[in-house]
Amino acid sequence: MSFDFDLWKLLAGLGLFLFGMHLIEDSLKALSGRTFRRMIRTYTNGKLRSIGSGALVTALLQSSSAVSLMVLAFVGAGVMNMQNAIGVIMGSNIGTTLTAWIIAGIGFKLKIEAFALPFIGLGAIGLVFSKPPSKLFMVTRLVIGFGFLFLGLEFMKSSVESFTRTFSLEQLPAYGLWFYLLIGTFITALMQASAATIAIVLTAMNSGMITFEVGAAMVIGANIGTTITVLLGAIGGVPAKKRVSVSHLVFNVITGAVAFAGLPVLVRWIAFLMDLNTSPLLGLALFHSTFNILGVVLFYPFLGLFSRLLMDLFPERKIKLTVYLDQTPPEITDAAIAALRKEIGHLLQACQRYNIRLLRIDEKLVLNTDLPFEAYRRKKIGIDELYENIKLLHAEIITFYAKVQLQKLNKTEATDLERLLYASRNMMNAIKNLKGVRHNMDEFDGSDNDFLNGQYKLFRNRLVEAYHDTSRILAMGDGEVQCHNLLDAFKRIEEADDRFIKSTLRAVANHQIQEMDIASLLMVNRLFAQSCRMQIYAIKDMILPQEQVDLFDRTLDGRPPGRENTTVPV
Repeated sequence: MSFDFDLWKLLAGLGLFLFGMHLIEDSLKALSGRTFRRMIRTYTNGKLRSIGSGALVTALLQSSSAVSLMVLAFVGAGVMNMQNAIGVIMGSNIGTTLTAWIIAGIGFKLKIEAFALPFIGLGAIGLVFSKPPSKLFMVTRLVIGFGFLFLGLEFMKSSVESFTRTFSLEQLPAYGLWFYLLIGTFITALMQASAATIAIVLTAMNSGMITFEVGAAMVIGANIGTTITVLLGAIGGVPAKKRVSVSHLVFNVITGAVAFAGLPVLVRWIAFLMDLNTSPLLGLALFHSTFNILGVVLFYPFLGLFSRLLMDLFPERKIKLTVYLDQTPPEITDAAIAALRKEIGHLLQACQRYNIRLLRIDEKLVLNTDLPFEAYRRKKIGIDELYENIKLLHAEIITFYAKVQLQKLNKTEATDLERLLYASRNMMNAIKNLKGVRHNMDEFDGSDNDFLNGQYKLFRNRLVEAYHDTSRILAMGDGEVQCHNLLDAFKRIEEADDRFIKSTLRAVANHQIQEMDIASLLMVNRLFAQSCRMQIYAIKDMILPQEQVDLFDRTLDGRPPGRENTTVPV
């Protein structure tokens, strides 16, 4: 017996289908991303509202994984509680069944090429006359996405048509329905897209390769396999994110187990509602919706209990960020100010480490100690998480400062406290400056323009030199010597700034860089130099006695540098 089965056409169709789904999801998020996020964040107060919002947004966005990842973000940010998050996850399982209805209702009822190819053609023309990120550009991507989705479906359908003429179900080993349940789970986990699995199942059913019961078992498996995306998104995350991912897994596994155990009953129920001989594809879509709604009904009374159980299973473990403030009562003002000064030194170390990692500099070239709130980790904190921890540390410093400020302070203590506040603000503004030009630095690093690439290396060298200066100054014990060395360090920063501007102007004259690069280079240099200056100002206010602070300020034209824009970053 010969088998005429075009495997490559099937894989190509699957690829087109997945690409179309990606374009649809990406375009919809770009067109209405804020609306979707606002809907999930705002309209999830209460069990029914959270379930309804999850279903509606998933139906519109056509991606339960995208909605689940939004929920992970909102829970991690503390703007959504656990019970409502579980409700959105449950609702998203209902909303995702719309994909099966669209494929079953349209994909196999009409001649697909009759509208898939015009969608792609018109969308491609639209791309020519639009530019990202305009709405027209995103709409044309959406149109092309639908075209590819249905064209991929046509490829999958036609790839098995010849094969099914010579294929009989009796040729398959009698593994049982549990085998197809596992196949559905595996395929979905591998592709991280339940819609693709459902498309494969509907294609196989339409061609007569599998029975309705086998298709139903694979759809249940697809529901279980889709949890892999959220599980991956929660790896290494905060406990709140782990709760959401586990709730998704538990809900889908229990719903799948109940649906699989009651499969004969559910199949008879679907057969009672419609003729499975004439409409098996719509019947499978109805089955998909039915068992997901059944899961919501089963879980609904236990939402509160389930959320509390997850809270107990994954309790919050607050990271200890401060080193010196926890054991110091703010009422003892002299000790409190001394502890605050040490904590701001800790903040300085964290800020310098952030800038070093941002420019991918070997930390051993500058720092010789570990970061205190990294000590419990097996590996280094990612740069984004480090920035969040630095902001939290700064918030704790400000909170402690506010408590000390409420105490009875003499004039010297009040002045010292104010200067420490300036120091912490300048440190935060220093890293915020470099964070703002991070993408520019990456562009310079990866540029094939030798001048841009060389300037990136120069930025790294300037930062290492500046931090060597500050490390040496911090190790000195004499305030007067520290003041003069800080002024020398400040002078070197200004000289490096001046050299950079002159070299850039020479490059412009020699046509070594393009016009767009000129603005980027000068803007990055301005913020980089300002970041280095702010660290000098911060160290000045942190370590120098008032007499030396006055000398420093007088030397710089009598203006207290860095204090005019020292707002607390958020």
